[in-house]
Amino acid sequence: MTDAWPDVDVVIATRHRPELLARALRAIVAQEHPGVVRTWVVFDQSDVDPTLASDDPLRPVHPVVNTRTPGLAGARNTGVLLGSAPLVAFCDDDDTWLPGKLAAQVAELARTGAPTSVTGIVVAYGETRTPRVATRGELTLAGLVRHRVMSAHPSTVVVTREALVGGIGLVDEEIPGSHGEDYDWIIRAARHGSFAVVEQPLVEVTWGQSMFSQRWPTIVAATDYWLAKHPEFHADRPALARLLGQRAFALAAMRAPGTWRAIGRTVRARPAERRTVLAAAVALRLVPAARLMDLAHRRGRGI
Repeated sequence: MTDAWPDVDVVIATRHRPELLARALRAIVAQEHPGVVRTWVVFDQSDVDPTLASDDPLRPVHPVVNTRTPGLAGARNTGVLLGSAPLVAFCDDDDTWLPGKLAAQVAELARTGAPTSVTGIVVAYGETRTPRVATRGELTLAGLVRHRVMSAHPSTVVVTREALVGGIGLVDEEIPGSHGEDYDWIIRAARHGSFAVVEQPLVEVTWGQSMFSQRWPTIVAATDYWLAKHPEFHADRPALARLLGQRAFALAAMRAPGTWRAIGRTVRARPAERRTVLAAAVALRLVPAARLMDLAHRRGRGI
């Protein structure tokens, strides 16, 4: 980047959450960045709110409709392609950028020359707040495949437009229900180049609002899609077992045929995979899946 303070396009995909959206927008507008920060609010399968529009020369806001595949992936890509700034950032409508977030990332991108930057997060779940900050050493292709690294959240991403529309590619609109489209994208970003990591929790991420948190059939279908798409999972037995365990847990939660076969497949991949026990407990109706998810979320983690 030759410009120390390049313009930034921020993409927010939204659907029927006006109060949360207003909070996210306020935090973006308040960022201390001398360049233009243009926000594209993309309404997915819902009516556009024209009152959000702003012609502020430094912080313009454009409410638009998703013109691509219905869902989160298509909405994000709609916003990306409407913009033209050299940097692109994402923010979920239920998340909040904290002060200094954007300036720190723009500076780190300039310093490192990396195509993509991420920060740490604060997981907000009910009354609990749990900081989660990844280190530079964790944010490698191997590290992301093995552990996913939840702190590399899409609401922390700032990426050069050149990398996004070129080597990395747009968000995959074929993923069932757009579930985990961020994980798919961050793996592709890791293949493309290194990360400029700001090791601070600079985005508050709200858990418990997501439409995907308990959509079990979508989780199963999306996991099958990832396994077919990314050979890295099959080369890493713990990573494979993690995904198979999550799939088995989802099947157990919806009491689906094939649950025990999925549990057995997870055991064969890695006998020590803890999600095997969780899936079995749910399948045996010893504990509800929602209760286990609640316990994990209170610790800032998922299943």
